[in-house]
Amino acid sequence: MTSRDTASTPQSDRKVIKGRGAVNNPHNRYQTKQTLPFHDGWETGTGTETETKTKNPAIRTLRIRERSKTIITSNRSPDIPFDRSINPYRGCEHGCIYCYARPTHAYWDMSPGLDFETKIIVREGAAELLRKKLDDPKYQVSPICIGANTDPYQPVEASEKSTRSLIEVLAEYRHPFTLITKSHLVTRDIDLLAPLAEDNLCSVAVSVTTLDNDLKRILEPRTPSGSTRLKVIEALSSAGINVTLLAAPMIPYINDNELETILGRGRQAGAVSARYILIRLPLEISEMFQEWLKAHFPDRAGKVMSVIRQSRGGQDYQTAFGTRMTGTGEFADLMRHRWSISCRRLGYQNEDARIQLDTTQFKQSNKQLVLF
Repeated sequence: MTSRDTASTPQSDRKVIKGRGAVNNPHNRYQTKQTLPFHDGWETGTGTETETKTKNPAIRTLRIRERSKTIITSNRSPDIPFDRSINPYRGCEHGCIYCYARPTHAYWDMSPGLDFETKIIVREGAAELLRKKLDDPKYQVSPICIGANTDPYQPVEASEKSTRSLIEVLAEYRHPFTLITKSHLVTRDIDLLAPLAEDNLCSVAVSVTTLDNDLKRILEPRTPSGSTRLKVIEALSSAGINVTLLAAPMIPYINDNELETILGRGRQAGAVSARYILIRLPLEISEMFQEWLKAHFPDRAGKVMSVIRQSRGGQDYQTAFGTRMTGTGEFADLMRHRWSISCRRLGYQNEDARIQLDTTQFKQSNKQLVLF
């Protein structure tokens, strides 16, 4: 078990942007050219005054509308308990620096850095697309995960209500689904979720990364506090909804010392199962995370990366199925052992006994028409 200093570790004011996770906007891997901001001092002659006034300015969030042609994404990963997912939004304003989904913004010629958390793509007509897909005579039912990449209850959902519209369609078709979130906004939809959960058609996974608010502010700047997420688990559980606690990600010498506490508090709040994930640093995330470490924890940046690499075969990240979620080596083995002991002691469901949703209730709205 490791210890962590308070989040007041000396920071680099030149890089830290209040309310945002990334400290810059790096180019994506598909860009052949790079542009760098430069102020020529035109307004003042020297640029000194303007640079001082505009140091670390606030960055507004932009919503970009998109009309998708498809809505369900398939996967064949044995590491996750679902083979299809829906992401109502691309990008995520929560700004979690470690988010493994950041590199996906490169597909839209945007940066995995600040672009990912400030340029949010709203997938318009998502509910209509889903209804069309579910009515396809060739469609075969299997539980759908909502929010596998980006949080379906991030701030824009409060007004867009895209996630809620998807749940309404799934309820209409009696289609099983799961939700993954770290937002309190999910409690808004308990009126929809509770009846479905009673019929074993839905479950929710709530991510709790830290109970240290100082750390949360720089690690996940626009997310609810850990204590609020525990209240979310309690509210969902009290409504009869099965909740899985995700202690994720665990970061060596940053939050790994909280593993047992998070598991214990989650169980007290009503979570029935639990999982953990060792931090993943695919593609551009590695460089971004290391910059974040140097900005917020310069005293231990090298130590953190050393342990991560020891857990990833000497690399920043390994993509091999079976180990990419939990890593290998001494630290990873110890983490797995700690998690296993805590789960048994606290009475969590065995990992092999994951919540199984009912697929037999599914019905298509045009079922009768298909017969003629």
